Amino acid sequence: MTETTASSTLERPPIGLALRSLLRADTIVLLRSRVATVLALVLPVAILIATSFARNGNKLGDPALVIGLALTLGLLTSCMLGYSLNLARDREIGVLQRLRVTPAPTWTIMTSRIAVQVVTNLVASLIVVVVGVILHGLTLSVGQYLLVVAIAALGAAVFLSIGQAIVGLVTSTGAVNAIGRILFILLVLLGILGGTGILGDTIQVIAEWSPVGALMTLFNDAVTGSGWTSQDAYSLPACIGYVVVFAFIGIRWFRWETR
Repeated sequence: MTETTASSTLERPPIGLALRSLLRADTIVLLRSRVATVLALVLPVAILIATSFARNGNKLGDPALVIGLALTLGLLTSCMLGYSLNLARDREIGVLQRLRVTPAPTWTIMTSRIAVQVVTNLVASLIVVVVGVILHGLTLSVGQYLLVVAIAALGAAVFLSIGQAIVGLVTSTGAVNAIGRILFILLVLLGILGGTGILGDTIQVIAEWSPVGALMTLFNDAVTGSGWTSQDAYSLPACIGYVVVFAFIGIRWFRWETR
């Protein structure tokens, strides 16, 4: 019994080695995924290019608002739609179950995927804000760039936690895809249209507290350099609250296989 236990302990790879192997594999898979690139980078840049051609003012709002919208949509589509769908598909075809029986601790499997997703979206967000600043003729300080990246990390955490909650509550890949798309439409419409006030004061208040509305507020204030405002005072804790609640749901009810 003692020899068997010692042998198992010796055969188990160090956590650092297991995590590095998982990070390398997840990075290769993500870089080879054209869909991930489109979701994280192409769509936001396309929005910035389209709005830069607008004449007689931008109907979507000032440049800071447009850049915030592009950053938020990039994070929303990549982290919530892309992450949840990839995770559900890997679970359905048995990839997660095979990884689970390897010597690597289960927490490293999810940590690797989330870390790669966050880093990828931070790089994409930095590219998007640089493109937006150039196209719309803005000038940002180093501190503003760092603040935008920090908010992008928070936004990635918000939408990753929502995606994790969807996969935790729903086992079917098709259902995850459908629910993700519906939720995407609702969040975008609520954050953009609701925030304008055209749907009424009640919807406007709800929109300001929504994930999209809260992130757009933070991005807008970071790009304009307006400093800490009263809206930021509720947008930041709202985002943190979303991360805590949805991450708890996604971890508590997550299943490694569909059956």
